[in-house]
Amino acid sequence: MFNKIAVIGAGNVGATTAQRLAEAELAKTLVLVDVVEGVPQGKALDLCQSGPVYGYDTNVIGSNTYDEVAGAELVVITAGIARKPGMSRDDLLETNAKIMRGVCAEIKRVAPNTIVIVVSNPLDVMCHVALEATGFPKNRVIGMAGVLDTSRFRTFIAEAANVSVQDVQAFVLGGHGDSMVPLVRYSNIAGIPLNHFLSEETIQTLVDRARNGGAEIVKHLKTGSAFYAPSASVVDMVESIVKDKKRILPCAAYLQGEYGVQNTYVGVPCKLGKSGLEAIVELPLTTEEREALNVSISDVAENVEKLKSLA
Repeated sequence: MFNKIAVIGAGNVGATTAQRLAEAELAKTLVLVDVVEGVPQGKALDLCQSGPVYGYDTNVIGSNTYDEVAGAELVVITAGIARKPGMSRDDLLETNAKIMRGVCAEIKRVAPNTIVIVVSNPLDVMCHVALEATGFPKNRVIGMAGVLDTSRFRTFIAEAANVSVQDVQAFVLGGHGDSMVPLVRYSNIAGIPLNHFLSEETIQTLVDRARNGGAEIVKHLKTGSAFYAPSASVVDMVESIVKDKKRILPCAAYLQGEYGVQNTYVGVPCKLGKSGLEAIVELPLTTEEREALNVSISDVAENVEKLKSLA
């Protein structure tokens, strides 16, 4: 258990993340920060009053400043505007980059030794902004995307094959966007290849649906984006770090030569432990898989360059 974890942003993703973290008792104190006066305080109090019913002793504090974040061992950043129907993650670029820079300046000031998990979209580019704004080493700035994308892919596979999600394993590489790369070859049901259960046509349909999983939810909600699965994915990562579990999870990591990529955040299998990102696992890829990954990487790099031109 950590002494303190902070969640920046008390909207749907942030508040739900705080709820799941409190229930999991991964920190003695949980700090929820938001710029809107009263919102983090009210939600924090509500979460504290859930403790006796749910059975957790996590102390939840709401704040409009970063003073309470001081000394936090881990900070989750969910701050930023959410997608609306017709918007891509990239449409959020300039606005959320400004928010991210401001947040990271405060984190650097009050918690210079913390581990940062970025959730804000467009995810991969926001990781670049956070790395630059904090000046932290790459092992302490990680993006949450692959766990979410993989969870969506696993859900669709289980539904199509009529099996339990617990028996489905999958991996998604690349950027958190329409060009992400669900790896069918590395996905299975109880160790059995997908094509034993599903036709190639069905598998391709599931790949396409996984790529558009976030947009599908946005289309239904109309006024916001997903938050239950993203918050669950964050907690999966946080638990591995807090408990030093060394889990291999797909995360956005800063590559410096891995997969032939230089100085770019890309979703890849990562080992997460007490120091944050402890290792990047390089999977052997076919020519087709590598070409798809390169397309996804190019999309991320293009957005990074676009952001530089806006600065």
